[in-house]
Amino acid sequence: MKIKIADLKKQLKTYEQKELIELIVEMFKSNKDVQNYLSSKFLGDVVIDELFQQAQKKINNEFFPDRGHGKLWLAEAKKEITAFKKATNDEKRTVHLMLFYVEMGVEFTNAYGDIDEQFYSSMVKMFDQVAMECDRDEELYKVFSNRLENVLNKADGTGWWFHEPLEEIYYTIEWVHDEDDDEEEEDVGED
Repeated sequence: MKIKIADLKKQLKTYEQKELIELIVEMFKSNKDVQNYLSSKFLGDVVIDELFQQAQKKINNEFFPDRGHGKLWLAEAKKEITAFKKATNDEKRTVHLMLFYVEMGVEFTNAYGDIDEQFYSSMVKMFDQVAMECDRDEELYKVFSNRLENVLNKADGTGWWFHEPLEEIYYTIEWVHDEDDDEEEEDVGED
C-alpha cells in the first residue's frame, strides 16, 4: 500500500526543515534512483552526461559486451532508458538512448542473423516511440533524421518482416513528408 500524494504533502508539512533534510538524506543513501535524480538536479550537465554515458554503455553491453556474447536482456536495456529519463528529464538524450537501443538491435541481427519475434517486436515498439517523439518536435527530428534513415537502410533484408513496420512507422513522422516534398520540388526545378 502506498501513501497518496495529498497525504504525503500533509505529513511533510508537519516536519521541521532539519527533519526534512534528514529524510531526504536517508532516501539518498538508500536508493540509487534518488541519488541519480538529486545529483542531476543539483549538479546538472556533468552528472547528466555521466548518467547518459553509463546508460549507453549498459545498453551496448546487452548486445555487444566487451567480452563474450550479448545476453540480449532487452528488459535491462529498456530499464536503463527509463531510469535515465526519470533521473534527468532530458528528452533529447532519452530519445538518443531509445534510438541507440534500436540501432544496436539492428546491428545485432545483421551480425548474428534472425533472432525471434519478441526481439523484433521490442525494436519496433521502441522505434515507434522514437518516431512519436520526433513527430511532435521538428528540431528533435532534425537531430535524429539521419540515424532514423540509417536504421531503415540497415534493417532492410532482415527477417521476420522487420523492415516493413519500421518503414511504416518512419513515414508517420510529419517532417519526413515535408523533406520528401522539398526534394520533389528541387527535382522539378532542375528539369
